[in-house]
Amino acid sequence: MFNIDLRSRVLKIKLVAFDVDGVMTDGSMIYDENGIQYKTFNAKDGQGIAMLVKSGLKTAIITAKESGAVKHRFEDLGMTKLYQGVKNKIAVMKEIAKEYGLDMSEAAYMGDDLPDISVLREVGLACCPSDAVSEVKSICHFISGKRGGRGAVRELTDLIYKTQNKN
Repeated sequence: MFNIDLRSRVLKIKLVAFDVDGVMTDGSMIYDENGIQYKTFNAKDGQGIAMLVKSGLKTAIITAKESGAVKHRFEDLGMTKLYQGVKNKIAVMKEIAKEYGLDMSEAAYMGDDLPDISVLREVGLACCPSDAVSEVKSICHFISGKRGGRGAVRELTDLIYKTQNKN
């Protein structure tokens, strides 16, 4: 199944946060002729997040970009916190944990690129998709077998949901 250290980390989790581009999406940048950007989200990833929300875990999106599509996805899934246009992701993550009276060891984060490293180094469960950059993979406790936007989020949510017996 998985190692004891990973299991003990997963059992502590009360907050799960995600980057967007390359994690909740495949990282593609699609623009129309008017410069409007479109994002594609995975329905199974969304179902996984919805299951965590329903089970009572806090959920968050922390992303460097601003997007109406991300706001709509956040609302559709009933997530807890949305932070867009973030330059200092670790400060935001610590703020969310403090607001809920949580230690960083009780937080999980899934990121895929260099701006996510500050958060990944501090959370109790550092996670990434299979196509994350090598610098991110080298510090993660959980590396999904799936790519960003292609089931990585669902693999993580299932791991948490099943390990914590949320069913």
